[in-house]
Amino acid sequence: MRATVMYKAGDVRIENVPDAAIVEPTDAVVRVARACICGSDLWPYKDLDASEPPRVMGHEAIGVVDDVGSAVESLRRGDFVIMPFAFSDGTCELCREAVNTSCVNGGFFGNPVIAGAQAEAVRVPQADGTLYKVSATDDASLLGSLLTLSDVMGTGHHAARAARVATGKSVAVVGDGAVGLCGVIAAKRLGAERIIIMGRHADRTELAKEFGATDVVSSRGEEAVEQVRELTKGFGVHSVLECVGSEQSLVTSMDIVRPGGAIGRVGVPHYDAVPAGRSFYSNVTVAGGPAPVRAYIEELLPDVLEGTIEPGRVFDRVVDLDGVPDGYRAMNDREALKVMVTP
Repeated sequence: MRATVMYKAGDVRIENVPDAAIVEPTDAVVRVARACICGSDLWPYKDLDASEPPRVMGHEAIGVVDDVGSAVESLRRGDFVIMPFAFSDGTCELCREAVNTSCVNGGFFGNPVIAGAQAEAVRVPQADGTLYKVSATDDASLLGSLLTLSDVMGTGHHAARAARVATGKSVAVVGDGAVGLCGVIAAKRLGAERIIIMGRHADRTELAKEFGATDVVSSRGEEAVEQVRELTKGFGVHSVLECVGSEQSLVTSMDIVRPGGAIGRVGVPHYDAVPAGRSFYSNVTVAGGPAPVRAYIEELLPDVLEGTIEPGRVFDRVVDLDGVPDGYRAMNDREALKVMVTP
C-alpha cells in the first residue's frame, strides 16, 4: 500500500510500504477515507534528525473497517469509524476514568513502532476501545467535522475543560491554528461570554469570530498582555486555552490569566518547565495534556451531526496522497491552516 513516510526534517515521501495487517487478535485494519496533517506533525517536519528511524505519519482518520482480529467484538467489516489519535483498550482503570491517552495498554499513532494514517490503510491496536462507530455519510462537509473528532475538536474541548470554561466567564485562546479555532468553538459551546482569540493571521481570526470569538488580539508579548488586560478591566481572563506549545505562549498565558483562574495546556510542549512562581502566588491552576478525545466523542458527536458546530471548516486545503509532501510545506509556511488527505 502507499503511505506517507518522514525520513528527516523536511523530507516527506510517498512510498510503497507493507500492507496494514492484523498482528494481534485485538487489532482492526481500517481503510482510510480521510486523514489530515496535524500542527504537531510540523514539529518533526522542522527538527526530526536523520539518525532517527523513518515513520509512517498521521494520527487522525476516519474510514471503513476492512478486517478485524479474532478477539474484536464490537466491530465488523464495513463499519464506518472515527480513529482517535491514541489507541486505548477502553477497559483499564484509567480508561474508565476517561483518561484514555494514559491507557496502560495504549499508545499513539505515527511513530517508528505504530504506523500512522496518512496512508491507504492503517492497523489499529485495541480496536474495540479505540474506534468509534458512526453512520457512513457522503456529505463532504460532515466528513470534515467527523474527522476533527479524531483530534483537533476533542483537543480544543479538552483545553476548555482543563481551563474550567463556564457560562458567563471570559476566555483567551492562545494560538490561531486548528486546535485554537476548535478551542473557540468549545468555549462558545460551554457558555463563555467573552472569547479573545490571540493570533496574527487575519483569515484565521475572521473564522474564529464566525465560531464565536468576541475579540481579536493580534500583537505579541507585552503589548498582547496589555490588550487582554484592557479588555478585562485589568484582571485578566478566567480561562486560558494554550494551543501552541511554545515557551512564549505559556508565558503569555501566565500573564493574562486572572488570579484564581485556570490554564488548559494542549499545545505539545517545547519547553522544559512551567514557571511555578507565577501560578503559585496567583492561585492559578495549570492543567491539560494529550486530550483523551475518545472519551469526548460521545458528547461532541450529536452537535456535529446536527450542525450546531462545524469544526470541519478548519480544513482549507484537500490533497491526495501525492500532494501530502506539499501539504506539509504549505502548513509549515502558513499557506494552509489544516490539510485534509484523501488517500
